[in-house]
Amino acid sequence: MKPTEAPTRNFPTAKEETRALQPHPDYDGPGSAYQLAFNDDQFLLRQDMRAIRMQLELMKPELLQNEQGVKSTIVIFGSARILPEESAKALLAAAEQSGDEAAIRQARSKLAMSRYYEEARRFAQIATTTCADRARPVVIATGGGPGIMEAGNRGAYEVGGKSVGLNIVLPHEQYPNPYITPELCFRFHYFGLRKMHFLMRAIALVCFPGGFGTLDELFESLTLIQTKKSRPRPILLFGREFWSRLINIDLLLETGMISPGDEKLFHYVETAEEAWAVLQAQPELAAPAAA
Repeated sequence: MKPTEAPTRNFPTAKEETRALQPHPDYDGPGSAYQLAFNDDQFLLRQDMRAIRMQLELMKPELLQNEQGVKSTIVIFGSARILPEESAKALLAAAEQSGDEAAIRQARSKLAMSRYYEEARRFAQIATTTCADRARPVVIATGGGPGIMEAGNRGAYEVGGKSVGLNIVLPHEQYPNPYITPELCFRFHYFGLRKMHFLMRAIALVCFPGGFGTLDELFESLTLIQTKKSRPRPILLFGREFWSRLINIDLLLETGMISPGDEKLFHYVETAEEAWAVLQAQPELAAPAAA
């Protein structure tokens, strides 16, 4: 046998077994327990099987990312509501035409925030291009939806790179943006398992302005690093003005709610180039030495 040949299996695979199943007229009716357990949706969706479903949500992205060679990621967090610049300009033009002052104010705010979409897009382009020739490329990972998430996946896509999208089932369904690598586009039921996958391969976290979801992900990451449950890694906050107005770090220090030094767990940055310059100083992203 040649070394590259796969050995002959002694038993059929689960897929082969499922395909070969023959219907049984006496036991295939409603309420029957005859169906194979791993092919029985009603059984797998029982409340008692929650632990198994959680294990599946851990294992599926893990195995498929390994198959795709995804070992290290840079995670991009941020609002799903931030628009691309061209969309924000169109929204403002429509609002001005309507004469609705409230709509005009909101549209101007969205246009101002759209710069973060463009920064996230350019950052993903820089990271993907710079890391493309390495033996173990660093892959952009996002939450898979619109806004800043779309910008991250889009930037990687535009320079020919892979990117990960970790989508979540929500009451108002989140649809994956069109720039995610299909083989790396996942959907989760459990927020906790999704968060684990954000951090399991992350060598850096890049956080843009956002709402409750973004804050949840940011503080989860900071807490894990602060409590040494997770190894230190760079956390970049895009937009000092936004973040310093939103989170009063000085108050937390003055009142003893955090320890001196905790304010150094993150860095403020303003541009994609500045962010990449900070990350390149990290050992896992340092440029390889010349031969």
